Amino acid sequence: MKKLLVYIKEYKKECILGPLFKLLEACFDLIVPLVMAKMIDEGVLGDNNSIIIKMGIILFVLALVGLTCSITAQYFAAKAAIGFVSNIRESLFKHIQKLSVSQINSLGSSTLLTRMTSDINQLQSGTNMALRLFLRSPFIVAGAVILSYTISIKEGFLFSGMIVLLAIVIFSIMLITMPLYKKIQSSLDEVTLNSEENLSGIRVIRAFNRQDDEIEKFVGNNDKLSRLQIHTGRISSLMNPLTYLILNLTLVLVIWVAAKQLNIGLLHAGAIIALINYMTQILTELIKLADTIILSTKAISCGERIQAVFDVVPEFYPEDEDNKVKASNGDFDYKEPLVEFNDVTFKYKSAKEPSLENINLKLYKGQTIGVIGSTGSGKSTLVNLIPRFYDATDGEIIYKNKNVKEYDISELRKLMSPVLQKSVLLSGTIRENLCVSKPDATEDDIIYALKASQSYDFVMQKQNGIDYKISEGAKNLSGGQKQRIAIARGLIKEPEILIFDDSFSALDFKTDLSVRRAIKELTFDPLTIIVSQRVSTVSDCDEILVMDDGQIVGRGKHEELLKNCEVYKSIYESQIKMQ
Repeated sequence: MKKLLVYIKEYKKECILGPLFKLLEACFDLIVPLVMAKMIDEGVLGDNNSIIIKMGIILFVLALVGLTCSITAQYFAAKAAIGFVSNIRESLFKHIQKLSVSQINSLGSSTLLTRMTSDINQLQSGTNMALRLFLRSPFIVAGAVILSYTISIKEGFLFSGMIVLLAIVIFSIMLITMPLYKKIQSSLDEVTLNSEENLSGIRVIRAFNRQDDEIEKFVGNNDKLSRLQIHTGRISSLMNPLTYLILNLTLVLVIWVAAKQLNIGLLHAGAIIALINYMTQILTELIKLADTIILSTKAISCGERIQAVFDVVPEFYPEDEDNKVKASNGDFDYKEPLVEFNDVTFKYKSAKEPSLENINLKLYKGQTIGVIGSTGSGKSTLVNLIPRFYDATDGEIIYKNKNVKEYDISELRKLMSPVLQKSVLLSGTIRENLCVSKPDATEDDIIYALKASQSYDFVMQKQNGIDYKISEGAKNLSGGQKQRIAIARGLIKEPEILIFDDSFSALDFKTDLSVRRAIKELTFDPLTIIVSQRVSTVSDCDEILVMDDGQIVGRGKHEELLKNCEVYKSIYESQIKMQ
């Protein structure tokens, strides 16, 4: 949590002025009982109307100045709190963008979403309250106790004893509830995950009539969260009754002792009213302090959860990233391999066995490479290593005669266009989605990419054409339409390496063929890698790699593989029989 305080440095002025104005307000509040005492002793009991009027004007001025200080303090506190969490939110988002795919999968999208929203909101509330009340409330409590000593030493001892008891109660409850708030936020992660999965998979759930099971699962997670909140709430709720009990018992003792002193002339009526006012102030401020501590406890717990994300060191963005080699899209000798795999082995952190093992491969610019194999054979893993979505466990991947790890990762990915298995389109227009990969794309660039991806005709039939609005999740497009726009987004970039990771699966055979023919006739000359489970999609590639159990078990042209590779032959025959 302490590490997060760096994000509030630019609001030092507000962090000082906010509590300072609150302290000024507290000073005026502490003067009020003394003014009241004088009004009663010299004005009311002394039958002096001028004193009453004079003290009344002073009270009005104190109230007005106190109100002004309070509003000013709240303005500075709110500005600092909002700016603080705004900086954290921005840095957290940037940090998450730097995390690798495996790190994001390990953390979980639901917990990241909760920390970006709920946790940060709790941190903002806690910071705001802390700036306003963490100095003001103890100052008034301490000031009221000190001033009570000036009125009566016996009363001062009663006040001091009360403060000690209250401190024990407040901090005991705080120590118990702090770990419970962490559990509440973790349980909230589960509810968020459950909700996210249900919303994204609503069609699957309804298709298999699993609504009742999902409702039962959600109710279980929700009940767990509710039980934790109720349990924590019960402990927290002890704070107010216990503090009220201690305060009221002390108030009884104060009045009893003051009455005795009044009878023997040691105290005046105004002094008793002042003591009762100070007791009321202490009561009010301690309740505020208790609420502030509860909010601050939540904020600290949430801050620690946020810091836990910051503590995850990005695998691909080391501190010396500025010293990395800048990759460039320029002339390259076609005789030299553009990409090399040298004894590459890769194993996912959660897996027992490697997904790829001892891969040796040379790929040249201008080639069209097909990758085929059964599900789980390592096809996608192989191509994901090139743009460094993952890093090889052993061996090295060479790009333009340098290890990919030596390149600035952002610059490296600018030269590649992976079109992934899942066609993810962002909410916005078709134009905006295409410009994601090339922000400065011209109208001609967009039309060329749409035509090459066989998207132009259906896009032009849409209302507003290229400026057709895509809904959240692209639910207003079919699977094939989404895939073709995703292909166009990859083509418009004109990269050195084009990677199609099972990107033609939603296309009919005719469209599939048309897209592949258009790719062969591109005005630029990339290394094209096509991952597919269809033999027809890779049959006309310059070279086909056959994957099985994380290894390349065959490579060559279609006719060669039918003769020499049993895995390829079995895939081909199974698909011919299906047709």
